[in-house]
Amino acid sequence: MSPSVSPSVSVSQTRQALLRHETPTRSASQRQSALARANAIRVKRAGLKRDLKAGDRRLADILQRPAEWVLTAKVHDLLLCVPGVGAVKAAKMLQQCRVSGSKTVGGLSDRQRSELIALLRK
Repeated sequence: MSPSVSPSVSVSQTRQALLRHETPTRSASQRQSALARANAIRVKRAGLKRDLKAGDRRLADILQRPAEWVLTAKVHDLLLCVPGVGAVKAAKMLQQCRVSGSKTVGGLSDRQRSELIALLRK
């Protein structure tokens, strides 16, 4: 049986009901604060990627004890910054550790994290 749709409720009425549901409004100072925080995180991540590319920092160490601003970074993007790791090798490493390509550092399970660290230390 298919779910019945009330003929008295049109699509436009449903759309209007959804549009009335508004997200919480934020003050200008709250928006500025969030923007400043996001920009600071972007700057830190760019520095981290530069350090990884230069070989000044090791991704295994970062994954072992990630700072708060690293938690939302994509693991795939960080792997691409490691010297000698390109798109194909990064994809193979993620597949071997059963990690989705869109996974963030903070979203890694303990098993995934430890397997990635072990691969990076080889």
